[in-house]
Amino acid sequence: MASSTSTPREEDSVLVQKNLFVRTLTLNRPRQLNALNFDMISRLLELFLAYEDDANVKLVIVKGKGRAFCAGGDVAAVVRQINEGNWRLAAHFFQKEFTLNYLLATYSKPQVSILDGIVMGGGAGASIHGIFRVATENSVFAMPETALGLFPDVGATYYLSRLPGFFGEYVGLTGTRLDGAEMLACGLATHFVPSTRLSLLEEALNKVDSSDFANIQAIIDKYSQSPALKKKSAYFRMDVIDKCFSRRTVEEILSALEDEEANNRADDWLTSTVQALKKASPMSLKISLRSIREGRLQGVGQCLVCEYRMVSHVVKGEVSKDFREGCRALLLDKDKNPKWEPSKLELVTDHMVERYFSKLDDEGWEDLKLPARSNLPVTAIAKL
Repeated sequence: MASSTSTPREEDSVLVQKNLFVRTLTLNRPRQLNALNFDMISRLLELFLAYEDDANVKLVIVKGKGRAFCAGGDVAAVVRQINEGNWRLAAHFFQKEFTLNYLLATYSKPQVSILDGIVMGGGAGASIHGIFRVATENSVFAMPETALGLFPDVGATYYLSRLPGFFGEYVGLTGTRLDGAEMLACGLATHFVPSTRLSLLEEALNKVDSSDFANIQAIIDKYSQSPALKKKSAYFRMDVIDKCFSRRTVEEILSALEDEEANNRADDWLTSTVQALKKASPMSLKISLRSIREGRLQGVGQCLVCEYRMVSHVVKGEVSKDFREGCRALLLDKDKNPKWEPSKLELVTDHMVERYFSKLDDEGWEDLKLPARSNLPVTAIAKL
């Protein structure tokens, strides 16, 4: 028999479908919008490592069940660990997740991510690093971390910094949502396939019998379209984005946007962009800007090592407890009124920011150790 599926028990948070030379992994926590918990990350890591060594696997497809590909990491569980005084367990979650991100970024076989729905935070980390990313009219992409007191992680400092112009700073600092057409335009997606054609695409991909990237590209191309951007798309504002988000500091970015707003009173996009920055954690904004800027000059491994230092400081909460507060206000109590500390951009000093980029002075804590990789394709070597 050509196709078989692992028994879909209720607790199977990653379903595996085997089809000749193709493996399809379905993230299966639809009620939680497929948020990645520790078990799912561990399972994905285990499967991807096994498939890389299995000569019978030529292609891996990843998708989500329900209306999300994956809405992010399960931060509620992480914050619970922090609140229980166990920041090391929280750091271990990110250590595992970033290792998965690195594996995907340097994977030797083609991976197709079908992003038919919400793809945010950790969900982006589980897909954007792969070679083929298929968006649809249902796709909603965002890196909303600055509103939570975190920063765009999961290797986002690598891929956001490589978007056109200063679009990555705009997406990373404001947490703005992009649709499938915008994802394709800026390069976050490699293809756009209408959701009605996905079953045909999957059927064609399931017949693949080699890991030839060009062959898989040609199959996806056959079902792809070039969607028009909406009239109000932020992508049409690249001139203003580049003018403002290229500034050296967050204060200067905000000031430049407010100057634009003063000259264009009825511009909703400018107003919402300014408001998004003013609502976000000042600490998060500053460390995010610096990490995206530094990410431009770093390989994906360096980016993840740096992000792991940052996230370890975030979960330990010595410099600022904004992550705990952001999760309280947005995810737990849902009063949407976080009390950031420091409360203003000007109260966040360079010394505070610097601490996030340094090693933790804590016994037993170590920098992220990335797995050794070999026999990499050109696409992966370029990221190092």
